[in-house]
Amino acid sequence: MPVFTDQLNRTIEIPETPRRIISLVPSQTELLYDLGLDEEVIGITKFCLHPERWFRTKERIGGTKNLNREKICALQPDLIIANKEENSREQVDELAKRFPVWVSDVQNLDDALQMTRSIGHLTGTAQKAGELAARIETEFEELDVPEARLRTAYLIWKDPYMTVGDDTFIHHLLEKAGFQNLFAGRQRYPETSIAALKELNCEVLLLSSEPYPFGQKHLNELQALLPHTKVVLADGEFFSWYGSRLLLAPAYFRQLHRQIGTLQ
Repeated sequence: MPVFTDQLNRTIEIPETPRRIISLVPSQTELLYDLGLDEEVIGITKFCLHPERWFRTKERIGGTKNLNREKICALQPDLIIANKEENSREQVDELAKRFPVWVSDVQNLDDALQMTRSIGHLTGTAQKAGELAARIETEFEELDVPEARLRTAYLIWKDPYMTVGDDTFIHHLLEKAGFQNLFAGRQRYPETSIAALKELNCEVLLLSSEPYPFGQKHLNELQALLPHTKVVLADGEFFSWYGSRLLLAPAYFRQLHRQIGTLQ
């Protein structure tokens, strides 16, 4: 029986290529779609927004941290794909007692590429997954970033304001995109304040679209409080989704730098 090792070094046995897959992670759901697994994926979370057609038609099995175990059991999956940070360990462990559960742990781009290739091997789409990973790798290799990295903070939450430390995937993408994370060396998701951002001489403040949905009114408020900082709305999917969306991330980072360059 084929044995697979996930990114937590857990082993799972899958007797044959999965035909009933449930994804518990939005970015990995999009990856499964781009690997052509339309019929095989039978369940997704309520946060799996891409592709929009799947969001409308696939069975939703709860949120990433609030899974509906009864729905999942009724679907009788032969593979569940989860993530260490985005899913509850307790819920994943319970599901693993009944079904094969493969768990990703993505801290950087190399982890994301390994995850992509591994899911390809799991699902019988190894060639397509390998080609996708290679294309992502090439796009990042060809990404030119400014020599002088802008002193940057990336906000993910409000009341209190929260940002990202250097043991996160978002930090790794910020560095790849050519920004200097002012909160490198801090805990995963440290709190911050307007006073702290001023003290750190924050040059660019990126307001992520997720998990907190920062919008124009927040930008206006923060820009008034931080007149010497360039405050910009950022598409959080390009900084935190670690599946096939990475293929589009370098182009987005280039556009973001152009946008920042036009600000006074």
